[in-house]
Amino acid sequence: AMDCEMVGVGPEGIESTLARVSIVNYHGCTILDRFVRPREKVTDYRTWVSGVREEDLRNGNFADVQKEVSALLDGRILVGHALSNDTTVLLLSHPRHMTRDTSKYSPLQGLARTKRPGLKTLAKLVLGVDIQSGEHSSIVDARATMAIYRSQKAAWE
Repeated sequence: AMDCEMVGVGPEGIESTLARVSIVNYHGCTILDRFVRPREKVTDYRTWVSGVREEDLRNGNFADVQKEVSALLDGRILVGHALSNDTTVLLLSHPRHMTRDTSKYSPLQGLARTKRPGLKTLAKLVLGVDIQSGEHSSIVDARATMAIYRSQKAAWE
């Protein structure tokens, strides 16, 4: 499963850009965890939610990280929550038949009684765990997403 954290750029930090990308395997073990130095000036680190601080972004070339992520995902099923947000900031695409987006899976939407269930909500309903109570961690979020997917895999596939 993959998850990204974003920081704000542009006027008032409204536009999002990639700051961190994390990928865990089927068992929740970290495969990749990289911070990315934005190409634009960061105007809002959004630390209260992103968990990202200025010192985290001193290294990490976008093109290198993008290439690394692309190589890891090639030919594999990509699990995530609201994946289009993550693939957009990475400037990557992935075949639809090879994606499993927990925010768009109808049985999970039904369980949460909404067309757009949040990861925090699904983690509580499906796993019985609380996440995202403070600063987010893309590792924690990716692990929760993968655990949710694992719980649904038999019916999903």
